[in-house]
Formats: sequence, C-alpha cells, structure tokens
Amino acid sequence: MTDTPPDRLDANPKSRYHDAAAMERGVGIRFNGEEKFNVEEYCVSEGWIRVPFGKSLDRRGNPMTVKLKGEVVAYFRDAQ
Repeated sequence: MTDTPPDRLDANPKSRYHDAAAMERGVGIRFNGEEKFNVEEYCVSEGWIRVPFGKSLDRRGNPMTVKLKGEVVAYFRDAQ
C-alpha cells in the first residue's frame, strides 16, 4: 500500500469507492484547514466531502448527508 490515501473514499461498505484496507489503516481529513472526524465520503480531486446532516436517516437507515465544497486534504493517521 502506498503512503497516499485514495483520491475518493466512502465509509459505506456497499459503495464501489469503499476500500477496506485504507479504512482499517485510518484516513484523516482536513477540510478548509479544519480537522473533520465525521466525514462519510470525500473526493480530493473534485474538492468535496459528505458529512451527516443531523440525526436524520434515509429510508434504508443510512444517515442523510450534505455535500460541502472546499479544499480537501487526505492523509493516513498512522505513520506506517
């Protein structure tokens, strides 16, 4: 595995952008210079993150999310 996290990653295991190895290693997200801990999905090249919107759930039981645009920096939390 490389030292750079994937360009796009989703926490939902059913998504095609889910990477179990990267999730197990731990990916940190810095959005507009602020550390975010509640990111559901991100894309560095397109510059957006998805975060939960309150405690609302969709009809499948997944959290409702809102897409925020800005500068996204992804990094691995461990120094492996």
